[in-house]
Amino acid sequence: QVQVVESGGGLVQPGGSLRLSCAASGFTLDYYAVAWFRQAPGKEREGVSCIGSSDGRTHYADSVKGRFTISRDNAKNTVYLQMNSLKPEDTAVYYCAAEYVPEDSSWCPLLPGLFGSWGQGTQVTVSS
Repeated sequence: QVQVVESGGGLVQPGGSLRLSCAASGFTLDYYAVAWFRQAPGKEREGVSCIGSSDGRTHYADSVKGRFTISRDNAKNTVYLQMNSLKPEDTAVYYCAAEYVPEDSSWCPLLPGLFGSWGQGTQVTVSS
């Protein structure tokens, strides 16, 4: 069974940092593109960042460029999202999603409808 599980969310003050983890079970993440999405109350789910399969390209939403970094550790079968300089508007439930794309490490869209395997989400709250 293909499953991804997020962890690392929490409450942080503005300007602080968090690192989210997306751990895979039942499959090897090497051949999957993995993306982070977020959804704030009353808003649509939006793409945050994506990393292509293997050591593929990365892609960031304009709102997080320069603050967030996505990376993968294939040995640990985990993808990370390092979030720095957090703002109150970053508050949301963050979801990890994966899609099997072994032949194209450049495939890395921020479109939720294109990803088939989703985690349950982890809450990130940025507040003083």
